[in-house]
Amino acid sequence: MKNIKLYSIKLLSGVTLLGALFNSCTDKFEEVNTNPTKITALGTGEYGMMFAKAESVPFASYQISQNLFADLYAQYFSLTASYFQSDRYTMRFDWLTGHWNPPYTQGVPQLKTILTETEGKLPAENALAKIWWVFMFHRVTDYYGPIPYFQAGTDQKVIPYDAQDKIYDDFFKKLAEATDVLNANKDKKPFEKYDAIYAGDVDKWIKFANTLRLRLALRISDVDPARAKTEAEAAVAGGVMTAITDDAMLKVSGKGADINTFNQITNWNEFRMSASMESVLKGYNDPRVSAYFQPADATGTYEGLRNGLLPAQQGLQLNTPNYNSNVSARFTVANQNTNPQDVMHAAEAYFLRSEGALNNWNMNGTAKELYEQGIRISMNQWGTTDDAAITAYINSLATPVAPQDQQNSPALSDIPVLWGATADIQREQINTQKWIALYPDGFEAWANFRRSDYPTLYPVVASDNSDVPTGQFIKRIPFITLEKQTNGPAVTAAEALLGGPDKASTPLWWDKK
Repeated sequence: MKNIKLYSIKLLSGVTLLGALFNSCTDKFEEVNTNPTKITALGTGEYGMMFAKAESVPFASYQISQNLFADLYAQYFSLTASYFQSDRYTMRFDWLTGHWNPPYTQGVPQLKTILTETEGKLPAENALAKIWWVFMFHRVTDYYGPIPYFQAGTDQKVIPYDAQDKIYDDFFKKLAEATDVLNANKDKKPFEKYDAIYAGDVDKWIKFANTLRLRLALRISDVDPARAKTEAEAAVAGGVMTAITDDAMLKVSGKGADINTFNQITNWNEFRMSASMESVLKGYNDPRVSAYFQPADATGTYEGLRNGLLPAQQGLQLNTPNYNSNVSARFTVANQNTNPQDVMHAAEAYFLRSEGALNNWNMNGTAKELYEQGIRISMNQWGTTDDAAITAYINSLATPVAPQDQQNSPALSDIPVLWGATADIQREQINTQKWIALYPDGFEAWANFRRSDYPTLYPVVASDNSDVPTGQFIKRIPFITLEKQTNGPAVTAAEALLGGPDKASTPLWWDKK
C-alpha cells in the first residue's frame, strides 16, 4: 500500500477557522491573521489565495477519494494490488474520509468567506465562488445522495443533511445567478493572478458554468424532464464550451504539494487498464488508446483486466501489472509537476447536447451532428488531428472485441461508431463515446453510467458486498462511519431522504433507469 493517508478529523461542516488552510497559498499567515482563531482583515489578494486553494480541493487525496472508488466503478481501471478490496465493492470508510473531509474542511471555509465578504463589493469574484461551490459539491452529493449542504460551514453541533433534489435546485440557481453576473462584468479579471484554470477569463468561466449546468440538466433528465429541458436549453443559449481552448485544466506549479495528484499514484503498479476499456478501444481501433495507455511491458500490446478479481486471480500471470497496460506517459509520476489536472472538456458539451437533441431539446444542432463533432473535438484534444482518420473512425462499422482475458470475457457490446438507425442505439452510442472522451474523469463517468446505464460494462467478477451481489452494479457510497460518529443524529435523519436503505445498492434521486 502506497502513501495512503488516513485522517481522524472530526467532521468540520461548521468549521470557520482558516489558518491551516492557507499554508499552500501563502507564507504570510501572520500578516493576515492577528488572532489565531479570527481573521480580522482580508483583501483581494487573500480572496485570490483562498480561491486558489478551493480550486485544488476536488482533486485532493486523489487515491482514496477517486481512484479506489469512482475510477474503478466507471471501469477505466482495474486493480492489480491484492491488498485493496474496493474493486469488489468493499466499503473502506476510513479511506473515504479523503473524499469527504476536503470539501468541508478546506473548500467550504474558503468559499463561504469569499461569498460573504465579496457580496455587493466584488461581483465577478462572488460569481466564480458560486460556480466552484457547485462544481465541488456536485462531486460530493453524487457519491452519497443527501449531504450537509445548506448549513455547511455554520457553527452548529449537528449539521443537517439536505435532500438531493433541493441541492440540485440550488445548483441551478447558483449557476444562473453567476452567469448573469459575469455577463454584466466581462471587463473584469476576477482572481486573475490566482485562478489556476482560466486566469480570470470571464468568457471562459461563463462557458464552464453553462457546460456544468448542461451536465447537471442531463443528470436529472429521467427524474425531472421538464426542469432538465429548461436548464439545458438555457445553458446552451447562454454559451457552452465549443473548442479545445475552452477546456478547463487546473494548472500545477510543481512546488510542494501543488502537483497532479493522479500522476502521483500511477507508477505504484496497483491498477491497470480495465477489460472494458480494452474491448472498446481495441475494437474501434481508437487512436486515443496511445494517449490514454501504454502497451503492457510483457507483451508490447494494449491489455486490460476485469474488475473485481479475487486475490488468487490477481496473482495469475495474465492479470499482473507487467501483462497489462499502465497509463500513458502524460499521466506518469515523471510529469506530476507539469501535467495539468483535467477538470472539464469541450467534447463533453457536444455529447451532452447530442443527447439533449435526442430528447427533442433545442441544442443548436441535430443529435447526429453534435455526436460526430464531439468525437472530432475529443480526437483533437488527445492529439489526433488527421481529418481523414477521424472521418473514417466516425463512419466505422467496427465493434468492441473480446479482450482475450483470463475470464474469456465476450465483447463488451455490438454497437459501432457509425450513427445508428434507432434512438436506443443512438443513446448508447452517445454515452459510449462520452465515456471514452471523459477519461480519466471517473467521477463523471461513474455518475453518467448510473444515470444512463451506458456504456455497457462488465459485471465485477466477484463482489464482497452483500448489498451489491455479483452481477449488479454499485449505485452509491453509503454514509461514512466518521459522520455517524460525529454527526449521528443528522445521519439518522438523512436516511429518510434516500428513498431507500443506507446501502450501496440504493439508487440516488436522479438514477431512475
